[in-house]
Amino acid sequence: MIWIANAVLVLHALIVLFIVGGLIAIWVGAAFRFNFARNRTFRRAHIVAISIVAALAVVGLPCPLTVMEDRLRTGAPGAQGFVQRWVGACLYFDLPVWVFTLAYVAFFLTVIVTWRRIPPAS
Repeated sequence: MIWIANAVLVLHALIVLFIVGGLIAIWVGAAFRFNFARNRTFRRAHIVAISIVAALAVVGLPCPLTVMEDRLRTGAPGAQGFVQRWVGACLYFDLPVWVFTLAYVAFFLTVIVTWRRIPPAS
């Protein structure tokens, strides 16, 4: 079961990379006029991904991938979310959940502003 938990962890990390890296890629791609920055499918997937993260945080639900990974590892869900646990561990910060909720919502709003300032192709 540990290898499945590790696969979930890798998937989770890739989704985080897509969300964070996707926004950076949109800004850089727009600056250099790369077509992918305005690709509607890419942009929709990106905004849907951060919308789900922000909505789960606002309503106080844990990320399903975090719950799945914790259950695969220990048989029970953990008390911390993916970003809080792994980023917090890397940076040695133990932040309250509301800080991460605020960060997710702020990131979502940044993606919305980016959508308006750098709209996808029609």
